Amino acid sequence: MSELKKTITDMARNASLAARKSQAISSDTKDQILREMADALVARKNELIKANKADLKAAKNAAISRPMLERLTLDEKRIQEMADSLREIATLPDPVGEVIKAWRRPNGLWIHKVRVPIGVIAIIYESRPNVTSDCLGLCFKSGNSVILRGGSESLNSNLAIYNVLKGVLKNNRVPEDLVNMIETPDRKAIDVLLKLNQYIDLVMPRGGEELIKKIVKSSRIPVIKHYKGICHVYVDDWAELNMATDICLNAKLQRPGVCNAMESLLVHKDCAIRFLPLMLKKFDGAQVEIRGCQMTRKICKNLPIKKATEKDYATEYLGLVVSVKVVESLEEAIDHINNYGSHHSDTIVTDNYDNALKFLRFVDSACVYVNASTRFTDGNQFGFGAEIGISTNKLHARGPMWLEDLCSYKYMIFGHGQVRL
Repeated sequence: MSELKKTITDMARNASLAARKSQAISSDTKDQILREMADALVARKNELIKANKADLKAAKNAAISRPMLERLTLDEKRIQEMADSLREIATLPDPVGEVIKAWRRPNGLWIHKVRVPIGVIAIIYESRPNVTSDCLGLCFKSGNSVILRGGSESLNSNLAIYNVLKGVLKNNRVPEDLVNMIETPDRKAIDVLLKLNQYIDLVMPRGGEELIKKIVKSSRIPVIKHYKGICHVYVDDWAELNMATDICLNAKLQRPGVCNAMESLLVHKDCAIRFLPLMLKKFDGAQVEIRGCQMTRKICKNLPIKKATEKDYATEYLGLVVSVKVVESLEEAIDHINNYGSHHSDTIVTDNYDNALKFLRFVDSACVYVNASTRFTDGNQFGFGAEIGISTNKLHARGPMWLEDLCSYKYMIFGHGQVRL
């Protein structure tokens, strides 16, 4: 066995052993440790920022894209946000041991369905150093062991955060193998990790579509993922147009390089002439490249709008590009979203209650909104403290994943001598 394979295998085995002991840690102890972790991040912010500067320097030399640099950057504000997330996780109810349902059978058996940790969760991610603390905190609170493997572009930042948080565990004398990080940038480490299904129970990739597809193809372990974030705003003919404008601007421009940003704008034909000229003029003024259908280009012929292709409607731009289509009906909008979208986050702007309900019911996405920006699809915004990731799977979790989604369940059955006849 190669040295790398042995190191990763030993880490996974030890993480599995530590996970078995995790349920002995009380909720109060977990919450106190999370608060100490938050304090430690803030107290040692200077060394975190110093480590991040080394990553940023290397990233700039490698000509990494502007959105990637933005995601990579750690400053005092982001470190404070990381600490705040850990503190909020500490305030949430501990899901471990929660009785989901209980019932008594006619034969007297008393059956309880109870939440339990999944076990060992491997998280493979790119760019964002805050993922290190968010995922570590959520896994620790939910009684799981975690194995973290960040991208090489953020290695110094990830290690600095990890070492601060692991030190808090050590000081509190809880099993240190509950949290682990693969420190080598060697990509072969991922190949080894994905074969260790005897120790690892779940893999969660967070990154670009190429990374996620590679992991899904190679893994022997169940994978929860989303490939893309092709999110839509549909402006209904019953929409309040000032509200629609605000929602579109926020969904596209607040952070264009994230998975819950709007990539495609759909507008009902009956309000397109009133809405599109002003809306697209604002986008053009914000340097957004517009790719529109024939009707969009006809309505806004004075704006520089490129002809949209089928590929445009199926593209996650992660930048200042938007596709636009005028639709005949609510039904066409729903069909378009289900055909071209990625089942991530989509919103309708409307004052028509029936249309809103129809959109909510028939759009097959993890998060479906009425009169709100898609940018709210986020564990912190949902009140989860943080998220382990966003799932567009239908099994076993969907949308921003938090503590409850990091648990499975088992049945605990109480009897008094029953035997099956």
